Amino acid sequence: MRYLALACDYDGTLAHDGQVADQTISALERLRASGRKLVLVTGRQLPDLLSVFPRMDLFEWVVAENGCHLYRPSTQEKKPLGDPPPAKFILELQRRKVEPLTVGQSIVATWTPHETTVLEVIRQLGLELQLIFNKGAVMVLPPGKNKATGLAAALNEMNLSPHNVAGIGDAENDHAFLKFCECSAATANALPMVKESVDFVTQGIDGAGVTEVIDELIRTDLSEREAMLWRHHILLGTRANGEEIRIGITGLNLLLAGSSGGGKSTTATSIVERLVEQHYQFCVIDPEGDYVIEEAVTLGDHNHAPTVDEGVSVLSDPQNNAVLNLVGLPVNDRPEFFLTLLIRLQELRAQTGRPHMIIVDEAHHVLPASWEPAAMTIPKTLERMIYITVEPQSVTRSVLSTVNTVIALGGEPKKIFTELSDAVGEQPPPLQDAALQKGEVFVWLKNKNEPPLKVKVIPSRGQRRRHKRKYAEGDLGPERSFYFQGPEKKLNLRAQNLMLFMQLADGVDDDTWTYHLRQGDYEHWFREVVKDDTLASEAAHVAGLTEVSAAESRRLIKAAINERYTAPSQKQS
Repeated sequence: MRYLALACDYDGTLAHDGQVADQTISALERLRASGRKLVLVTGRQLPDLLSVFPRMDLFEWVVAENGCHLYRPSTQEKKPLGDPPPAKFILELQRRKVEPLTVGQSIVATWTPHETTVLEVIRQLGLELQLIFNKGAVMVLPPGKNKATGLAAALNEMNLSPHNVAGIGDAENDHAFLKFCECSAATANALPMVKESVDFVTQGIDGAGVTEVIDELIRTDLSEREAMLWRHHILLGTRANGEEIRIGITGLNLLLAGSSGGGKSTTATSIVERLVEQHYQFCVIDPEGDYVIEEAVTLGDHNHAPTVDEGVSVLSDPQNNAVLNLVGLPVNDRPEFFLTLLIRLQELRAQTGRPHMIIVDEAHHVLPASWEPAAMTIPKTLERMIYITVEPQSVTRSVLSTVNTVIALGGEPKKIFTELSDAVGEQPPPLQDAALQKGEVFVWLKNKNEPPLKVKVIPSRGQRRRHKRKYAEGDLGPERSFYFQGPEKKLNLRAQNLMLFMQLADGVDDDTWTYHLRQGDYEHWFREVVKDDTLASEAAHVAGLTEVSAAESRRLIKAAINERYTAPSQKQS
């Protein structure tokens, strides 16, 4: 099951004139019975909502006040997500006779045309507040708060990813949370701009439209909407005519095959980078210890094999990705380890829909063609898998028979298609021009019954290259910046990146520079924030040179930074 939750707006979506029809309530009950959860996302204040809708028990969480207040009906737990409105703001609105005027935990609400007065008061008092509209309603909220941030907080409580949520709404203030959901719908009575921004529009209005979505969720899990979700598809590359080639992850079983040195790792890394950009959770099975991914937790090394429990524990948090390095595991033990892990990951998927993608590098190590138990334990319904190998015939047939997308690269792509087809008893696809240039691959979408497409893969930026500019010139934020303060904390000079660090290093006095050096502060920042162990070791080495001057220690550390992070503007053309 892909969609584990449905997020619904209230007024104009579930409710008509504030009331929810019995037929709509029956539909909500059917959705609950299917094992899915419901989240109500509304601009209403909680007391008002409780007074008009008696079936709050249908919802796992309620996001009220347009994202500023969480409520759990089953326990009556309440969680404010925003600061209360300033008292002087309320008093001034009352003085100016802004009516009606309601004040919640964080929200202040009125109706048009009072938005002009509200804005004047915000400017006059110098407040940092935002206005959000809901048809005729005018809502004033703390900065950065909306229905999407509120829904994100609710999903965090439920341990769910937005990639496993569908959403439905009708008005301006629904834009944020609908865009946040994997699949979004608007009721037929929605505002034109909302209809234009969602993935599809229902035929029915209000609760009838919600019922349509619920029935389709139960019937097909919205599988027929996959082609509409272009914004979430993974970009592989472009054809010669500039056409982008993207693939959706739902139902995907991809085989990436090619000879050693043919670009498999580069292509696989490019796909992983696209998964990261789309915030899909992934798990990489890495038999040879090739993957160093900053956005993932790596388990295992040459001396320690990861455990299944460790992998599942890391992936239980939707914010985590995992790389399981199997180098420390005997080769003969790897197939059994993988199948045990796969069973646990399938259980996790049943509960949370994650991990969204499982990537099996060197698939012939963990799923060899000669390993008979695989035929009995690999479910035919297994999906959202990427298998990477040198030779398809080296992988068990039970896996190859599930493959629906093939990426072939290297010097003999035709051989790859032939080996795969022979292994599963099918005819290989026609391949007229089998020659590939550097960076090109053949993509065979088997379900489309079309010849393989020649595609120029989006280049991988690489692990360190991807982040060098961020550390050299970007803004690491206040909490991750380095602060030159000195032994008596008289200074507070913030270095938000390495280039600024070097500039400030030239300007601070010798006592301040030496204090941080001897304290190990430079080494710690390089290791923990910049995540460069080599640079950290250089700093530790310089700190140990107790006889060198402050000027010389500056020069040594700056030289180490320049060697690894020379700013693009300083590079020779």
